[in-house]
Amino acid sequence: MQKAKSVILSSMICIIFAQPVFPEIAKTSSTPAPNSLVMQAMQKELNRSFSKLKNAGTAPVYYLAYRLYDKQSLILSASYGALETTAETDRSRLLNIELRAGSPELDSTHRLRSRMPGYLASWQETSPMSIEDNEDAIRQSLWNKTDAVFKDAQKTYKEVLANKDVLVSEEDQSQDFSKEKPQIYSGKKEQFNIDVRLWQDRLRNASAIYKRHPRITDSLVTLEATKIHRYMVSSEGTKIEDERIRYELSTVASAIANDGMRIWLFDSVDALSDKELPDDNKLKDMIEKLAKSTEQLRDAHPAEPFAGPVILRSKAAGVFFHEVFGHRAEGHRQKDEEEGRTFTKMIGKRIMPDFISVSDDPTKQYRGGKVLNGFYHFDDEGVPAQKVVLVDHGILKNFLMSRSPIKGFNTSNGHGRSSPGEDPVARQGNLIIESSKQVPYAQLRKMLIAEAKKQGKQYGLVFDEIAGGFTLTQDWMPQTFKLMPLRVYKVYTDGRPDELLRGVSIIGTPLACVEKIMCAANDSDTFNGNCGAESGSVPVSASSPSLLIQTLEIERQHKQQDKPPLLPPPAHKG
Repeated sequence: MQKAKSVILSSMICIIFAQPVFPEIAKTSSTPAPNSLVMQAMQKELNRSFSKLKNAGTAPVYYLAYRLYDKQSLILSASYGALETTAETDRSRLLNIELRAGSPELDSTHRLRSRMPGYLASWQETSPMSIEDNEDAIRQSLWNKTDAVFKDAQKTYKEVLANKDVLVSEEDQSQDFSKEKPQIYSGKKEQFNIDVRLWQDRLRNASAIYKRHPRITDSLVTLEATKIHRYMVSSEGTKIEDERIRYELSTVASAIANDGMRIWLFDSVDALSDKELPDDNKLKDMIEKLAKSTEQLRDAHPAEPFAGPVILRSKAAGVFFHEVFGHRAEGHRQKDEEEGRTFTKMIGKRIMPDFISVSDDPTKQYRGGKVLNGFYHFDDEGVPAQKVVLVDHGILKNFLMSRSPIKGFNTSNGHGRSSPGEDPVARQGNLIIESSKQVPYAQLRKMLIAEAKKQGKQYGLVFDEIAGGFTLTQDWMPQTFKLMPLRVYKVYTDGRPDELLRGVSIIGTPLACVEKIMCAANDSDTFNGNCGAESGSVPVSASSPSLLIQTLEIERQHKQQDKPPLLPPPAHKG
């Protein structure tokens, strides 16, 4: 069974799942300059290339940066007491070259409106490299790729100028690249060791627990360990070498309801070392709980279309804000002519209730004792991570900024991010939602019932477990969002017991939804995952209290038509 992935998104469909987290690191002021063989090779070739190419074409090269990502990963998985993967460690190196031709005011990375929406002028094919620390091999790859990127930048810059001549003026005339202070940093090296035999035995034993649950059709228990070592040098003088390590222990189970709907649930634990992962007893409890919950969900009633009051439990509320607001607060979307620009002209205006504040703080590694996936020390443009207050008591104050300026915001605030080998754009890190209006959760539930009665509804809904979601932000598409809850409860106004539902999707438009938040609970939790958009998949977190919303709309999910298995599983053949 393929590992289940939860979904979170921007203007294209994205995946959210557990992703690498940086270990604790020292302050930049006390770290020596990185001086590894790889960094030396990159610096030598950058110096040579920049000095020779900066005046070699019709458009001068004014900025050049090399980013190299050395990735090691190990995945162990087991199903029904047997291993499904080997214990081999996969290793690869991916290169990204950022070469800007023209000037900071207008360069070769400028958005080309003549190309299909979503296409970036600076697009380049992800480039693998030698995994050995061999200076000649490294410089050969850099030389070869730099030549190709240089030639493409010269061609693209001409298209950018043609765009300016034949198309209408862009609303936002901001320059293409901001000036930032060069950074020098050498991060702490971490050990990447796993007792493979021990974990193979643990996964076999843990996955065998699902044999006791015959109505579960498929299941998997997985340990994934990932280490990404990052090297960056730029013509401005930035030199950064650091790494991030993540361990994730996860399990997924699926079943088929009598009406053919396939349902699944997923649980995982993130850690900074294998020693922080659950022991055998905690892992057993996690699997037993998930298995029973999956069987209960299989027997639940399918949902019907509904519009009315709802409670989004903490994790679901975090995903809600990530989709509805977070992507629309990313800086580059404010000047893209093909984006909806929902909040672009609302700085200083109230966009949500005055008790709600929203920030994005990638400098935080923990919240409430839980690891935050969106933690980092430097973004992928070499700018230090910064806390950004986006909404202060309902008033929009700021946007998430990369080195692509927009009107009124001329510098980066450390949110230029990308997956290995991709071009960075403004992205979320650790989105944190706070409320000055809070009540105990039991009181929030009473408020839900009261609001349902006020609206003449027989029930309200509580969204508990959530898979993720996606959103559309571009103006040539419906600018809507969709969330995919896994576990939903009807809360009846007449006192009947809550009723579990399945097959629900939340749909809506952003402005209407954020204005209808009524209150928050005095709880908080974090949804850790991975968000994919133009610059690839990046680790993110979304932390929020539970929220009561006056009106949300739900629709039925698509369901398959196959009947459940005709025979019982072999372990229960009778």
